[in-house]
Amino acid sequence: MHKFAKAIRSKTLEMIYEAKASHIASCFSMADILAVLYLKILHINPADPKHPKRDRLIISKGHAAASVYAALALRGFFPMEELKTFCMPGSRLLGHVNHDIPGIEYSSGSLGHGLSIGAGIALAEEKEKLGFRTFVIASDGELNEGSSWEAILFAGHHRLKNLTLIVDYNRMQALGNTLDILDLDPLGKKLEAFGWDVLEVDGHDYTLLEKAFEPNCLSVKPKAIIAFTTKGKGIACMENSLAWHYKNPTDLEEMLLALERNSF
Repeated sequence: MHKFAKAIRSKTLEMIYEAKASHIASCFSMADILAVLYLKILHINPADPKHPKRDRLIISKGHAAASVYAALALRGFFPMEELKTFCMPGSRLLGHVNHDIPGIEYSSGSLGHGLSIGAGIALAEEKEKLGFRTFVIASDGELNEGSSWEAILFAGHHRLKNLTLIVDYNRMQALGNTLDILDLDPLGKKLEAFGWDVLEVDGHDYTLLEKAFEPNCLSVKPKAIIAFTTKGKGIACMENSLAWHYKNPTDLEEMLLALERNSF
């Protein structure tokens, strides 16, 4: 698991460096979550990524696209060579996740809408009894959006037990700390009040994450996993540094040192 997460971070760093793109710290905070999902949890076949009974993963935190593309390429959904085209003219590897890529269910843009889409998919599954699960990765910052809370209310009301929300709770967003911009706490109690089962875990602990993703067959509620993460996890100079929300490693030596000195 650690080897796969390390590969996600390494490829992400290379992609963002070459493209002079942003959001590397956001990508790194959710890399371990992606590793657990793609290696242990999701039932989806790279050879048949549109199978009607596949599990759905909605990346509502779409600006962390580089890490998702890296995970998909590493799992064989498309050629690794294509990662070199990230954010380049004419590439389908856009700066926000793009549903033209095998394994991507939803193209993101303005944040705060992925959970609504995931709830709709989960409701459709409830009616059709297809047996798949729907997962949504959202940032803590996008929970500032009212659309997120409409979806939270909707899912709780309809008892969408096949829906799992993963909140990448790194406590930072574009312009500051979530605590200062719009305090979400006590997030777990709020979600419980809206009819959700809630688990709070270390978002970098593979064992705890895998256990949290296991379905609770006795519950009729949607599940929310609040994953406490570190923005920029894996590179000391990036960790918990707001500057790296948009900043990129512009110096080749800086990037090579990061690859050499950090185990991710």
